[in-house]
Amino acid sequence: MLEPKKVYYRIGEVAKMFNVKTSLIRYWEEEFDIIKPKKVQRRNRLFTQKDIDNFEIIYHLVKEKGMTIQGARNFIIKKKEQDSFEKLEVINTLKRTKQFLQDLKDLLGERRPKI
Repeated sequence: MLEPKKVYYRIGEVAKMFNVKTSLIRYWEEEFDIIKPKKVQRRNRLFTQKDIDNFEIIYHLVKEKGMTIQGARNFIIKKKEQDSFEKLEVINTLKRTKQFLQDLKDLLGERRPKI
């Protein structure tokens, strides 16, 4: 069955999504101003889907493209200025929508009576 999307994700969940340590998530939070988790109780971080989309962009630039932190930061700033950054966010939203529709299709396929 489909799980409803969460509003907030804990740091451990985010680290698991990207297969990295929580210390890297905290480091990227400090280095990139596009990551703005809600902090509750004893500095527990709660990340939104937008934060995760931004982590995906940072992960791609740093881990997959091999950019330095400063290079990724400059790239993000430049893209923000060009409004191209929003296109990356749209792409991430479309990917999630596609996955949701695929999950829904699979779920409906399981419920069909077998002939």
